[in-house]
Amino acid sequence: MAEYQNIFTRVQVVRSTPDLGVPLPARRADRIGKPIIAYWLGKLGNAQLGPIYLGWTGLASLLCGFIAIEIIGLNMWASVNWDPVQFVRQLPWLALEPPGPEYGLAVLPPLAEGGWWLLAGFFLTASIFLWWIRTYRRAIELGLGTHIAWAFASAIFLYLVLGFIRPVLMGSWAEAVPFGIFPHLDWTTAFSIRYGNLYYNPFHALSIVFLYGSVLLFAMHGATILAVSRFGGEREIEQITDRGTASERAALFWRWTMGFNATMESIHRWAWWFAVLTPLTGGIGILLSGTVVDNWYLWAVKHEFAPPYPQIYPDLADPAAISEMGQ
Repeated sequence: MAEYQNIFTRVQVVRSTPDLGVPLPARRADRIGKPIIAYWLGKLGNAQLGPIYLGWTGLASLLCGFIAIEIIGLNMWASVNWDPVQFVRQLPWLALEPPGPEYGLAVLPPLAEGGWWLLAGFFLTASIFLWWIRTYRRAIELGLGTHIAWAFASAIFLYLVLGFIRPVLMGSWAEAVPFGIFPHLDWTTAFSIRYGNLYYNPFHALSIVFLYGSVLLFAMHGATILAVSRFGGEREIEQITDRGTASERAALFWRWTMGFNATMESIHRWAWWFAVLTPLTGGIGILLSGTVVDNWYLWAVKHEFAPPYPQIYPDLADPAAISEMGQ
C-alpha cells in the first residue's frame, strides 16, 4: 500500500482523458489551451496542466499588467543608457521613482519626473482590480464561497495604502513607494526611521504576529495532514463531514501536545484570518504614520508601550538660540 510520508506526491492519479471542467454556459468564451499531463507537476500537485479560462476580465488584466511592466522595465533600461548588460547587472537596484514633492498630487507631471510612475501605477492597479473581479466571478460561477477574493482584497488594501490612499492623505505622490526591488526596501527603511521606528507601531506588531502565526499554522496543519495521510487525512472534506481515524488521531496528538486542538474545518478558518489580517493590520499601521502619528517611539513612550531611553548626556543648548539671545 502506498503511503504519503514525504513532501512529494508518491502516487499520481492519471485520468485516461483530461478533465475539461464543468460545461460552460452558452455565449461564453471557451477555455484556452490543450490540457497536458506533466509528470513533474504531479510530484507537487495535480499532474494536469490546463485548460485555463480567462474571459474578458482576465485578458484585460493581463494586457494592463503587461503595459505596466513595460513602462517600468523600459524606464529602468533607459536609466542605464539602454545597455543590456548593465540592465541585467543593476536590475535589483534600478527604480522608477514617484514624482517629487514639488508636484504634490498633480494628475500628470512630466513623464521623466514621475509621470511614468503614475502611468505604471494606473495600469498596474487596473490589472490587479480586473484580476480581483475575475477571481470573484469565477468563484460565483463555480458555486464557491468568495473567501479567496476577499483574502486577495486584503492584500490589495495594503497595496492601495502604500501607493494611493496614504499619498493622497499626505498631499503628495512623493510619499508613495517606488517601483524596484532594493529601492522599495530602502523606502521601507527610510519610512521607519522617519516616523520613529515602526517597531513601536502596534499595528506593525500585530501584522508581524499574524505573519509569523500564518507560517506556524501552515506548518502545523501541513505536517499534521501529511502525518495522517496514511489514514486518508488528505481527504479533508470527508474527515469534516464524517470524522475518521485520521482526524481522531490528529486531534488526539494536539490535545496531548498542547491541551487543545482545532477541528478539520476550523483550522482553515484560523489560517484564513491570520493570513488576511497580516496585510490588513500592516496597512492600517502605514496609513496612520504621518497622518495621525509623527513619531511612533514618542507615541509608545506616552502610552507606556515602550520605556523612555535614559538620559546619559546633559542637555545641550541650541547654538542658534544662543546667538539670537546674544543679539
